[in-house]
Amino acid sequence: MRAAIALGGATLLMAGCGPDPVKIAVPEPAPEVAQVCTGLIQAMPAKVLDGKRRKTEPSSALTTAYGDPPIEVTCGVTPPAGMAEAQSQCFEVNGVGWFAKEVTNGVIFTTIGREVYLEVAVPAKYTPEANALTDVSDAVKAHNTLITPCT
Repeated sequence: MRAAIALGGATLLMAGCGPDPVKIAVPEPAPEVAQVCTGLIQAMPAKVLDGKRRKTEPSSALTTAYGDPPIEVTCGVTPPAGMAEAQSQCFEVNGVGWFAKEVTNGVIFTTIGREVYLEVAVPAKYTPEANALTDVSDAVKAHNTLITPCT
């Protein structure tokens, strides 16, 4: 398992480009979640909203980033506060359900109804922020099993 995570991190290092690495906190999910996340992050596209994939710091198979300012992608996160009550507020983008939380500098989107939680933090510069989700939807559908559809 650790070898798979290390290999995924090395892949990200080679794939990353752009300015300095993006500092992203790395979650510590259960091994089975980390395994799903490794495949999901590896399957992420080369670009999101025309921003190229970037290195992250610390290097991790659970994170990636795009563009400048960076769109941050983190897999294996815990569900955000309010998400359990918000199942009915789920919205879909290309067949993937998301929970949106507005923050000071943009929006943090978290997958909802999937095997693992994937978080996509999109800065306000990219308004409308939800457009970034169209670029990651195929990877999510292919590597993050649907458990409960959006209602």
